[in-house]
Amino acid sequence: LELKRMSVSREQRGRGLARALCREVLAFARARGYGAVVLSTSAVQVAAQRLYEGQGFRKVGTSYPSLLGTALNFQIFHYRRELGDGD
Repeated sequence: LELKRMSVSREQRGRGLARALCREVLAFARARGYGAVVLSTSAVQVAAQRLYEGQGFRKVGTSYPSLLGTALNFQIFHYRRELGDGD
């Protein structure tokens, strides 16, 4: 399952909503038999990286969104969270 475009408004940040949403996505995927959840986030989204890593996601790759992104060293990080039975 691919997680795309998760966001919490600035006014609601710091209340644990992103962690709760992430847990819900993992439970949704697990209940439907998916083996893993994958996602991508940019190098500048440090808070998002911390959130995902705190939820057990591991960085599995890096890419550049375009030739301009390569020239500007704007990296996209790819993450994966395996969903085991005892998870």
